[in-house]
Amino acid sequence: MTRLLLIIAALWALPAAAMGPWQNRCHGDTPCEIDGRSYHIREPDGWDGKTPLPVLMHFHGWMRQGSLIVKHQRISGATRRRDVLLVAPNGQDRSWDFWASGTADVEFARAVLEDVKQRYPVDPDRIYVSGYSWGSNMAWRFVCEDGTDIAALLAISGTLDQNEVCTTAPREVRQVYGLNDDVLRFPYGPGGDTTYPVQLWRAAYDCGTGIDAGAWNAVSFLTLHRTTWDDCDQGRVSLDIHPGGHFIPHGWIARQLDELLGRTPSYP
Repeated sequence: MTRLLLIIAALWALPAAAMGPWQNRCHGDTPCEIDGRSYHIREPDGWDGKTPLPVLMHFHGWMRQGSLIVKHQRISGATRRRDVLLVAPNGQDRSWDFWASGTADVEFARAVLEDVKQRYPVDPDRIYVSGYSWGSNMAWRFVCEDGTDIAALLAISGTLDQNEVCTTAPREVRQVYGLNDDVLRFPYGPGGDTTYPVQLWRAAYDCGTGIDAGAWNAVSFLTLHRTTWDDCDQGRVSLDIHPGGHFIPHGWIARQLDELLGRTPSYP
């Protein structure tokens, strides 16, 4: 009996990350609670419980919640096949406060990342931030104010004002936008410039002229056209545009993760 009690005591003394996934009471539909708010987690398929994980923190769209994100085929379907831990914060009243600097949602998102590090072994060099629609706006806001340790921003159908002043930046920015978006309209620049959605980051990184990287498809019915800025003093920027509207393109998140992780692009 004494030996059993000693074993139990030793297990309780271990950090959460060392205990393995079974110790994490929150997962999938069961939210992780933090300071009166919450977020959801989805582990990658076949994770061994100890290998450090890249992280994708994805901000949901308006009137959604993280419980949808961890089941979304175009989001969690991509992360769980690529050994990436998906983290999906819940916005207050199913929305985000990204309109001005100093928002409490930036602090909340940082607290979520720090809480995740207590629960899982996280690869600190592969922390990615993503979002769709208003969640994309929130992802921009977060890396604009607290992005020094963020490896890449993966933004879908949403930006901030391109005249915004950012105090931090991720190491890389990847944006996708539909030219016929009728919810958050495509932000054309002067003279109809279609590269304007990433003007803020191009200026922040002191990038030169963009390079036409050509067209690509994950599915036959949607073609995306990419422009990249690789000659920046710091960082890297890419912009994918397509003729569609306000949605997460099939295979877009999957391709970004494949490229960031050095994998051969695949779908799904």
